[in-house]
Amino acid sequence: MSAISCELLSKRYAIGQRERYRALRDVIAETVSNPFRRKRKPESIWALKDVSFDVSQGEPVGIIGRNGAGKSTLLKILSRITKPTEGQVLIRGRVGSLLEVGTGFHPELTGRENIFLNGAIIGMRKAEIVRKFDEIVAFAEVEKFLDTPVKRYSSGMYVRLAFAVAAHLETEILVIDEVLAVGDVAFQRKCLGKIDALSHSGRTVLFVSHNMQAVRSLCKEAIWLEQGQLKAFGPSAKVIEKYLDAAGRNEKSGDLDARLQAMPADSSFRMNYVSLEQDGVTASTVLSGKPLDLVLGYSIFKDTPGFHICVSILDIEGSLLIETIHNGHAEEPPLVKAGDYVSRVSFPAEFFASHAYEVGILPSIASVRNCWPRPLTIPFAVEASGKVNQAYPGYATPAKLAPLLDWKTERLSKPIESAAATVTNASR
Repeated sequence: MSAISCELLSKRYAIGQRERYRALRDVIAETVSNPFRRKRKPESIWALKDVSFDVSQGEPVGIIGRNGAGKSTLLKILSRITKPTEGQVLIRGRVGSLLEVGTGFHPELTGRENIFLNGAIIGMRKAEIVRKFDEIVAFAEVEKFLDTPVKRYSSGMYVRLAFAVAAHLETEILVIDEVLAVGDVAFQRKCLGKIDALSHSGRTVLFVSHNMQAVRSLCKEAIWLEQGQLKAFGPSAKVIEKYLDAAGRNEKSGDLDARLQAMPADSSFRMNYVSLEQDGVTASTVLSGKPLDLVLGYSIFKDTPGFHICVSILDIEGSLLIETIHNGHAEEPPLVKAGDYVSRVSFPAEFFASHAYEVGILPSIASVRNCWPRPLTIPFAVEASGKVNQAYPGYATPAKLAPLLDWKTERLSKPIESAAATVTNASR
């Protein structure tokens, strides 16, 4: 049985400036002075267009996509905050939502009062709220400030209480937007554990996040939205891989150059160019059966002890797979002389599995600072090729890395007795 059914769901917004306030006399005066002037039709944009899908009862579903893809608009329609322009949505059960920090909270009311207010809004009786009250307070960890107006809460306290209320009040469907990033790391883990428990208890959960690892681990299925349209809906691992693969294919050299130029300047170092190459050609989709090269061109402005470039490979979930340093063979922090350099690292053929990945590049000076506040990242996708693919066509390993290691196999001249036969012979 479907908990949520969307059929050709569309939402259009008018964009542009708001009209200034005008009195009736202004309207009459404008009409008399220029009666034939046509009113300019406001420009509009489709935030969602012809989106159709069904979510089964008790299923955790992730919603992914780039910023502006229509994810939040979809959740607002499902939460009945806004109405669709076209299409229809059928929802079976009460909906609890957490779309942004403090949604549904009255700033002048205390935390205690807002808990009861939220429960009443979703149709719960006072007795039900009282029964869950202690669990909510304990989870939110705001007991000391329970009788303080929430307008005095920090953003972290706000989101803790808001999530605790949404997760513990008894709704059949829970809708969560990317608000958990406001909380600290420990509370994020606590929230993800609660979402996992809710999904196993039969609650339908819709979870919007840019954290692919969280979506993949929590959600059996995922919805991928792109420019307001449904690109894919199915098993989360496959949908996430398609999404990241598309992101890698859309990464153009010009985009990479622009991001490289946007990195902050450093007094000791400048990255001149970055290139991910196969067969000497820049590529964002590569073959697993051929080596892959990362080429870095950079300048060192002055003699710098301990300068190094750290290169990491991450999977589609953002998990770190491997890490290498460009001068990692040195037994002590080397002194890098001023000058222009080109560094190249080669990943061997038959090393990567057929998945989507990301290269992270971070130049640093040991025990001093990182030259950039964050790594420069390059997404890329790997397509199966090479010896293993030829011998076993169609085989797709779930492993993150699949190196072709050196195996040595020999055929024995005498057969090996089984363990059972050995025990039997010993007992005679």
